[in-house]
Amino acid sequence: MISNLEYYKVFYYVGKYNGITAAAKELSISQPAVSQSIHQLESILGCTLFQRTSKGMKLTSEGSLLYRYVEKGYEQIDLGEQRLKQLLHLDAGEVRIGASDMTLRFFLLPYLEKFHELYPGIKVTVTNGPTPETLSYLRDDRIDFGVVSSPFTEDSNLSFFPVSDIQDTFVAGRKFIPYKNRMLDFSDLQSMPLIFLEGKTSTTDYIHSFLEKHNTTLHPEFELATSDMIVQFALRSLGVGCVVRDFAKEYLDSGVLFELRFNKMIPKRQICVVTDTSRSLSIAADKLIQLIKNNFSQA
Repeated sequence: MISNLEYYKVFYYVGKYNGITAAAKELSISQPAVSQSIHQLESILGCTLFQRTSKGMKLTSEGSLLYRYVEKGYEQIDLGEQRLKQLLHLDAGEVRIGASDMTLRFFLLPYLEKFHELYPGIKVTVTNGPTPETLSYLRDDRIDFGVVSSPFTEDSNLSFFPVSDIQDTFVAGRKFIPYKNRMLDFSDLQSMPLIFLEGKTSTTDYIHSFLEKHNTTLHPEFELATSDMIVQFALRSLGVGCVVRDFAKEYLDSGVLFELRFNKMIPKRQICVVTDTSRSLSIAADKLIQLIKNNFSQA
């Protein structure tokens, strides 16, 4: 059947236009070539597919049966070509992204806004989750790429590039004013009520790991679902909150909250865009990543 696809193509257009002349024009071939193809197909199938009438070519009962199936096939091919053109011209398609609250809010949102302005026909879905969960989604092909915070477990299939720095900090409210102008040691945190993110997140793992290297083990009094909630608890002086500085910036700038100062700096981390090199990106996903790279290189 595969070797006879050209015959079926001619058959489809003759059946569609009920005539050899119109089919020849559509196919940009000669009328004798159209007639020859129909004869060849009839010979292969062992039946007559058309009969000549005063109005052109009319399908026989056998021809009508075959045409119903061939028509569906060519309509699907045509639909597929149209859909592919939409994807190539970014008039349609989908980008699947994995991001945490922090990476979405403090990095990704402006790029999504710009991308939507440029390509409104592209559907963008964002799966929200901490870094370990996002990387799991990426490996399972549930997202096209992830926007995560370091550090994270790397493997040979992951490719990433940093796009922004982030700073972890400890913030407190009025109840903890005596600590405001003091230079503290990390071990001082052990005597304070602390507020951390719950579950396995890159932020929590990083801070615990960093402090353990400085002989400090913490047992938070509160473990909350979001960094925004940590800030709200700190505003009410329920404890000292461990957050990425951006989450508390508004309150730090206004003086409602303050940062604890330590005799050693907590090293900055990075927001990174991560892809899986074991599979290719869709055109739409690649375009969004290029938008991020271009804007980042110009910054």
